[in-house]
Amino acid sequence: MKEIVLSQKIERDELLRGRYVQREGLKRARESLQGNLIKVIIGPRRAGKSVFSIQMLEGLNFAYLNFDDERLMSTSDYDELLKAIRQVYGETKLILFDEIQNLPKWELFVNRLHRRGFNVILTGSNAHLLSRELSTHLTGRYTQFQIFPFSFLEFLRAEEFAMDEALELKERQGLLLGRLDSYLERGGYPEIVVKDLDVKNYLTTLFESVLFKDIVKRYGVRYTKMLSDLARYLITNHSNEFSYTKLKNILEFRSVHTVENYTKYLAEAFLMFSVDRFSFKLKEQMRSPKKGYAYDTGIIHAIKLKTGNDIGRLMENLVAIELMRRELEFYYYRPVNGKEVDFLIKRGSKVDELIQVCYDINDYETKKRELASLAKAGKTIGCDRLTVLTWDYKAEEKYSGESIIFLPLWRWLISR
Repeated sequence: MKEIVLSQKIERDELLRGRYVQREGLKRARESLQGNLIKVIIGPRRAGKSVFSIQMLEGLNFAYLNFDDERLMSTSDYDELLKAIRQVYGETKLILFDEIQNLPKWELFVNRLHRRGFNVILTGSNAHLLSRELSTHLTGRYTQFQIFPFSFLEFLRAEEFAMDEALELKERQGLLLGRLDSYLERGGYPEIVVKDLDVKNYLTTLFESVLFKDIVKRYGVRYTKMLSDLARYLITNHSNEFSYTKLKNILEFRSVHTVENYTKYLAEAFLMFSVDRFSFKLKEQMRSPKKGYAYDTGIIHAIKLKTGNDIGRLMENLVAIELMRRELEFYYYRPVNGKEVDFLIKRGSKVDELIQVCYDINDYETKKRELASLAKAGKTIGCDRLTVLTWDYKAEEKYSGESIIFLPLWRWLISR
């Protein structure tokens, strides 16, 4: 066991020597080290959880174990594990466990360490497993950080694109829009952004790995082709409504229950997520179709079978990811006999903002349609903060007595 921990210490030291893009949320994560709560870092595979943890712990003496190592997966004697940690790292109370979900009954071990005063940081690639076990065994004793692929702001930081007053120059904005084009197509997985990799090969390999390593193997999925077909359908049909019954019929599943389970697995493995339709009636909200989104727009490009001009839907998917990243409560809204509003944001019990995403605002009929649906929804719900996110149009206009803000997507994305 000591040899394994020593070899992983070399891995830790190599990570510490690396140069990385500064990730959002680090300040709050570092501050959390002052408390004794267990820190849980979750997110998609290859999104940068380990690097985020290393950045979080920079300058501190901490023990490191990565349970993606097959030599540790059959570990049953946790006292031997702790003994090896002590031999290699000494008296430190700070421990980082990477991909903790691969350790059997890990929550019991972590709970014991926490009771003994250890400051534990965990990373994992499965949202349900972590939240289920933590809520059962560590209720009230952990804080969670969710890591995504690079945001557009982090993408620009990685490309060393200066964010200064020159952004008000049209020429500079043209360069930034070129970066946004690239970001929509390539996505934000850190290795894609910082290394010269074959994007399609990297992302399709990652997609297959998540399907078969994180879902099929973990849940004992029998119908692997049907799982793959469902994943591809939901991701390539992103930004659209779906229902489990409709998916069952289209993909010829035997039962709605299986579709529902497989969709849940895809969400737990951070391949896609769904957004509910808003209603003041909970039962109606639960029965309504959902909208599906990918966790990264690069994955969409990598696995789709045909190319097409769907930049408006890609923009909408990007907004959905950013709303998730900002930890906002959001829905889509479709009134009876009315046109859909892409996003409805709630703060507490109040509807705070309605957002429509529209690439081509120059067409008069398109603009009129978007404004009409937004203004009508605002009046119906009682929300006066109405926003249209565009490709490159900025203005404030009145429509049907309502004030509507037009904002370029790139400005909204960097406005955090």
